[in-house]
Amino acid sequence: MSETFDIVLLLALPASGKSEVRRFLANVEPERLKNDFHIGANLQLDDFPYVHMMRRADDELAKLGKGRLFFKAGDRPFQDTRDWGTLIHLLNEDYRDLMKKNVVKTDSAADLLMRRIDKAGELAAISPRLGKLDAGTWKTVAAALEKEARAMLDEKHAAYPASFEGKTIVIEAARGGPDKSTFPLPSPLGYQYSLGQFDPEILKRAVILYVWVTPEESRRKNTARTNPDDPGSILHHGVPMEVMLNDYGCDDMDYLENNSEVTGTITVTAQGKKFHIPIGRFDNRVDKTSFLRAEKKDWDPKMLADITGGIKAATDKLYSMSTGAKK
Repeated sequence: MSETFDIVLLLALPASGKSEVRRFLANVEPERLKNDFHIGANLQLDDFPYVHMMRRADDELAKLGKGRLFFKAGDRPFQDTRDWGTLIHLLNEDYRDLMKKNVVKTDSAADLLMRRIDKAGELAAISPRLGKLDAGTWKTVAAALEKEARAMLDEKHAAYPASFEGKTIVIEAARGGPDKSTFPLPSPLGYQYSLGQFDPEILKRAVILYVWVTPEESRRKNTARTNPDDPGSILHHGVPMEVMLNDYGCDDMDYLENNSEVTGTITVTAQGKKFHIPIGRFDNRVDKTSFLRAEKKDWDPKMLADITGGIKAATDKLYSMSTGAKK
């Protein structure tokens, strides 16, 4: 078996510390990252930028007096919860592009992004929405999104490595369901649905690092981190409270782990194939990660030791399990 994980699915409620964990790992020296955490140089995928751009498209449509296509309002949940699948299909495409180092030449990155969102929505059984806009509206929305869309595309292409040897792909996502839900969560809510939408090639190679916080702590940290002047930031974006309560009022990771066919894994069925994905928990119920939003030079050594020990325990468990779980 490789010394490092191929793919880590970094999963948790919003503001749980996922992005801070990712930032921590990206700042660990390569040899120590491999030896202490079984993780190679990070290649990072995240579905939050797509949520942000879907909200941006809606806001531009609202400015034109048009109806929103994705969200009930600027601070409200998805109109169609199948868009949780849309986001996974966008990540699947990013994964395939990464593995093929696919560089897309386009005069308009926003045009490309808007077409990709419609295509991913179709894979989640949603009829095209942006494609139904009249030509003038499409052009106006695309122009408004172009700068951010181009930055996303350039960043994606720039991240392609010369070699995948010793690299670990980290895929970050958050899923959940309404506050006080009963389990199992109905599709398309929760991890059970979204994990089943991943490309089987991802699931075959993946382990899950779950950042464990309570929904109450998730809401508290979400409020604390929110910078309204930086809504597209991975580290400082805020999730509206109605969304926190209705989409992330709970999550089903405990339920899935406790009801898995194999202890210490999550059982996932995708495209008719069954996978038992090892899961390790980093316990962040008492906040160990918020300090990582500061400049690296200001990171507290004692807090660094705490997060190092917590993540190492989780990844050591994953590493010891992963060979048997993937047979």
